[in-house]
Amino acid sequence: MFDLMYNAIFFASYGNIFGLSNITIGLFDIILAYIVTIIVSIVVALVLKIPLLPGKPYRYSFDVSAIYPTPIIAIGIFSIFLVLNYTFMYNGLVLAVVIGILSALFVKYLFDFIFPKPLDGDKGEDI
Repeated sequence: MFDLMYNAIFFASYGNIFGLSNITIGLFDIILAYIVTIIVSIVVALVLKIPLLPGKPYRYSFDVSAIYPTPIIAIGIFSIFLVLNYTFMYNGLVLAVVIGILSALFVKYLFDFIFPKPLDGDKGEDI
């Protein structure tokens, strides 16, 4: 399993399939950029007054929180940029900060419009 994870990160770090990349970043830089993306997205979400955890019961809650889905969205968008071999400057750290900020703003203001909560079966209203 760890070999599969290493190969995925290795692929993302060493250029695209056409070999058009002349600048590559290493494994440590990619892991550091992912960590920066996660931390920035959680901190900005907390600054925007998004709760740290969703409402109880956790399993059936459709509330957004700083832990989920904010960093998951940030990681996904950042992964798309890495696969496209676009890291901007400072080995992707600036891009990681920008994506962390934008993902927190997305979760705060647009997430409920794009992914609405399911209807309550008993009342026929939104939960």
